[in-house]
This record gives sequence, structure tokens and C-alpha cells, in this order.
Amino acid sequence: MESIFESKYCTEMRESAVVLTKRLAQTAQETFGDFEEAVEKDATKTAVLDGTVHPLTSYVINYVKFLFDYQSTLKQLFQEFDEGDADSLLTSVTTRIMQALQTNLDGKSKQYKDPALTQLFLMNNIHYIVRSVRRSEAKDLLGDDWVQIHRRIVQQHANQYKRISWSKILQCLTIQGLSSSSGNQFGGDSGGNSGVSRAMVKERFKTFNIQFEELHQRQSQWTVPDSELRESLRLAVAEVLLPAYRSFIRRFGPLIENGKNPQKYIKFTPEDLERMLAEFFEGKTWSEQKR
Repeated sequence: MESIFESKYCTEMRESAVVLTKRLAQTAQETFGDFEEAVEKDATKTAVLDGTVHPLTSYVINYVKFLFDYQSTLKQLFQEFDEGDADSLLTSVTTRIMQALQTNLDGKSKQYKDPALTQLFLMNNIHYIVRSVRRSEAKDLLGDDWVQIHRRIVQQHANQYKRISWSKILQCLTIQGLSSSSGNQFGGDSGGNSGVSRAMVKERFKTFNIQFEELHQRQSQWTVPDSELRESLRLAVAEVLLPAYRSFIRRFGPLIENGKNPQKYIKFTPEDLERMLAEFFEGKTWSEQKR
């Protein structure tokens, strides 16, 4: 505009162009502000029953990717506000949109009655955000610190899921409370089980079976769409559950096997558990599982 309309007779046209550019920059800023607010307050009732990535998450991430397709234009507009620091303005806009999305996801996560599914939902969605950022130009603006912080948040949600879902069932496989006497539960260091109540061991196995079958039925219907994340979560559970179960069977299995109907109490081998864990987070319906 400056070069084409440089004559003194075009002053008004040049000034109008400057005013128009400033208005366009202002509108862009307002648009981002409106979008940020819309994301934070989005109240769509879309229920993600299996805890997978919410449509809002993928929509907002696509929006941010498009921003970076037009970043040279945006930076030109942002310079109307702050010459020489367009990068920080684009970073600020992106960060605020991401924060608005996370605030909304926190709200949506509270719709779940099962607190373990709340954690799985947040893990899935934050992981999707981090993975998308790492694969896009947004990574250069948001920086490694942002990525690392949010990777830790994903891990925290995974740990919380594990604690909420599995700590109760793991209590079944501990030695506490199995003694029928107040003395040494296991008859010294000989590894014998004198003082251990067979009835209580049976009760432990029954409780474990009920709880594991219930977890398997419910959580096989939940979804972790990222295969790497899904496998690492199963592995994290297996690393805690399988050694505890093997140890419990090795120690107390003989008490049951020498009695009546041992299969009524020892329903699963460790290999059965491992196979069933491989069906968790596949998003299968109950009818599919039965087939």
C-alpha cells in the first residue's frame, strides 16, 4: 500500500489502509478471545462413555494446527499491537486456548460416576494434546518445558487410575489379617502356614475373583485409543498384580488345593489374568466379551 499509493494525493488512502489493518488485528484478537471463552464454557452434552478422546479436544487441536498454517499473517497482525514481539503474542494466544480446553475437560471429567474413569478420560485427552503438540509447529512456540509438564500430568492421571482401580483388589493378596491367632501368622521362617485360617484364605480368593471379574467386565468397555499408552498402562497394572497373585497362590494355594472344590476358589491362573488384562481398554461391549 505504501509503495503503490505513495503520491501525496493518496495520503487518505494510505491512512485508511493503516486504520483498516489495525481494525483487522483488533478483530483477530477479539476472535481468539471469543474462541477461548467458547472453549472454556463449552457445555455440549456429548457423552464419551468409554473415556476416550472427546470431540472438543480434537476440534480445538485442529483449530490450533490451522493457526500455525497462517502464522506469518497472524504475526504481521500481532505486530500492530506489539512491534517485534509477535511470537510471544501467538504463544500467549495458543497457551490460553490450551488452558481453556484443559479447564473444560476437567469439568467434563466430573460427569463420570467412577473416579477411575475420570482419571482415564483426563489421561487420554491430555495425552492426545501433548502428542499433537509434539508433532506440530506449536511445539516450537510452547517449548519443551510445556511438553514435559504436560507429559508428567498424563503420568499423574495414569498413576491415579491405577491407585483407584487396583489398590482395593491388591489388598486381597496381602498377608495381613489372615492369621487366626494373635501370634506369628506363618509359623516362623519355615514358610509354613500354621496359624493361617483356611476359611479366611478362601474368603480372600472369592473376594479377589469377584473384584477382578467386575473390573474386567467394566474396564474392557473403556477405551485408551493410543496403542502405546494402552500397552504401557496394562503393563503397569500387570507389574503390580501378577507378582502379588503368583506369590499369594504359591503361599496359600496348597491350603485350598488340599480341600474340597479348589477350582471354586482358585478360578484363575496367573496366565488367565495376563490374558484378561490384554482385553482391558479395548472398548468392547459386554456382549462382545461374552462371545
